[in-house]
Amino acid sequence: MLDVAIVCLFILAGAGIGFNSIAFLPSSWTANADISGVRWVTLGFGFVFGAALGAVVRSAYRRLERNIREMPTDALLTRSVGLVGGLLLANFLLGPIFLFPFPESLAFIKFLASILASLVFAYLGMTLSDVHGRTLLRRFNLNSLNAGTESGQFQGDARPKIVDTSCIIDGRLEELLGTGFLEGYLVVPRFVLDELQLLSDSADADRRSKGRRGLDILSQLQTGFGERLVLHELDYPKLATVDAKLVRLTQDLEGALITNDFNLNKVANLQGLTVLNVNDLASVLKPRFLPGDLLQVKVLREGKEPHQGIAYLEDGTMVVIEEGSGHIGEQASVSVTSALQTSAGRMIFARLQNRPVPKV
Repeated sequence: MLDVAIVCLFILAGAGIGFNSIAFLPSSWTANADISGVRWVTLGFGFVFGAALGAVVRSAYRRLERNIREMPTDALLTRSVGLVGGLLLANFLLGPIFLFPFPESLAFIKFLASILASLVFAYLGMTLSDVHGRTLLRRFNLNSLNAGTESGQFQGDARPKIVDTSCIIDGRLEELLGTGFLEGYLVVPRFVLDELQLLSDSADADRRSKGRRGLDILSQLQTGFGERLVLHELDYPKLATVDAKLVRLTQDLEGALITNDFNLNKVANLQGLTVLNVNDLASVLKPRFLPGDLLQVKVLREGKEPHQGIAYLEDGTMVVIEEGSGHIGEQASVSVTSALQTSAGRMIFARLQNRPVPKV
């Protein structure tokens, strides 16, 4: 309805201007002509010109409306403030020019100066708002949760964690959240979700399986940790790859990047970002003692099972020694048979060195 109104308004304006424009035509053109006929001709030209101009204005309006709707809230706010600030500054600086007495022949300079200054300072204000506006929004915490780009939107001291596609597909993220060691909001960018959907629709069976697994895991995270999971709408159309977008988003949010991708890990580290690699975490949590390692321990007491002896390492790790009950109070050399990591801590099972392994 609005489109029709815009076009009709320009058609009426064009027709009206065309109908009355005969007064501006040279008298030699209308001296021997039928004035009524000329009016209808100019009206027709005005009608056509108004319809064309109305279509152009309607298209430009719809394009502007679409860009505004797709623009993140923080960018819209900062650009609006920059535009208004630039226009106010332009009018403030134009005061001396308007007060200066120009000759009548140069009066047009005031008009041109006002237009030029308004355009220049409006553009400058919007440009500066794109560069520094988000930082100011972070200071005042004016961002919305789902579309902002600053760390101030995430309440609390914990950094937001931006999740990579590989980390979602890996599947260990849900268990890691369950332990309570991973704090703060978990941010899943829209472009990561789009990549998972693209993988799930792939013709390759392996890629399709990975994509569907990632979407299933996200659904589980939404169910189990919905209050901490944020689907972030910001995108960077000028950046071609998902990795580049992840690095940029992590910089904008001043957060930490969670990934298992080796190359992305290196690139993010080179740019000074905090990277949480689940593979590195799993490597650190692996038992430090492998079967066959030799330890020197002091047997302190009997174990729960018959003939077991109990010893402790310097860090408090319990060592359960087969047939160690007969060596209580003695220093013994033991060989590690296995290690167990539990929520209560690490436990090592060992047997006395040089003792034959019992046959099964």
